[in-house]
Amino acid sequence: MTGAVDRALRHVEVVAGVIRDARGRVLLARRTEGRDLAGLWEFPGGKHEPGESAEAALARELREELGIDVDIGAPLINVPQRYPDKRLRLDVRSIVAWRGHARGLEGQALVWVPPQKLGSYAMPPADRPVVAALLQPPHYLVTPPPNVDDADWLSRLKRALAHGVRRVQLRASALDKNRWVGLVARAARLCRQAGAEALVNGDVALATEFGLGLHLPSRLLHGLRERPIPAGLPLAASCHGVDDLLAAEALGCDFAVLGTLKATPSHPGVAGIGWDGFAAMRERVSLPIYAIGGLGPGDVDEARAHGAQGIAAIRGLWPSA
Repeated sequence: MTGAVDRALRHVEVVAGVIRDARGRVLLARRTEGRDLAGLWEFPGGKHEPGESAEAALARELREELGIDVDIGAPLINVPQRYPDKRLRLDVRSIVAWRGHARGLEGQALVWVPPQKLGSYAMPPADRPVVAALLQPPHYLVTPPPNVDDADWLSRLKRALAHGVRRVQLRASALDKNRWVGLVARAARLCRQAGAEALVNGDVALATEFGLGLHLPSRLLHGLRERPIPAGLPLAASCHGVDDLLAAEALGCDFAVLGTLKATPSHPGVAGIGWDGFAAMRERVSLPIYAIGGLGPGDVDEARAHGAQGIAAIRGLWPSA
């Protein structure tokens, strides 16, 4: 029955632009009264007309709504989002240059927002992953368990950070507790020195002790009724289906990891969900979501084209010997 209902929903293709001023602020427009989600703030744009390309639609909409002519750059993210009455796909492009004076020609309020304050504006669900794509890392490194040599493990983490990794999940199941606490302390120091965000897998006490974020395995996700760490610390979750994603969003997770995207050596015999399966689950929540499973840095553009924040990986992001 659910599949039949989904197919009956109308499909809407929308394109929007990220417009910056000379100070780096980003333009948001407020949805006017009488429209769906009135009063919420969004990235300016609009619907395609029949036979119109995304680029042509965006140029036309920004001219009609704001009175500006634009040069359209690369795609940023393409977000599938399901609403009660429709299934929407929001195609977001960077605007590399614009000419004219931006003003609300359709009566909509406009505001120029410093990037770090975008998250404080109430937005439609489809626009929230766009903010994450602008501000948060496209890569999420999941550390492998240390081998005999702790110094080598820390050295490889340092190299990953030097190569640009800015979000790390510290994970080492079945490692001796005292040894792991010492490694977390040193890894946390390396991450802070590099300006990277670190989360500990599954251990609330350890995350709290070192002031780190917490990454919840899916087996722990459904047993919680409130956020287990303060709001100032990042909270994430591993998800394998829509129920997990909905639970992560209800708990107030800041982002999630969804997979397995492709078959991997660490999950033998488990078929991947594929990009279509990922997008079908992605549209049910507004969380930023990393795709995981057989992916590497070269897959970020494909991931973004299906609504992902980017990719999470062990082998794909962990430096080799």
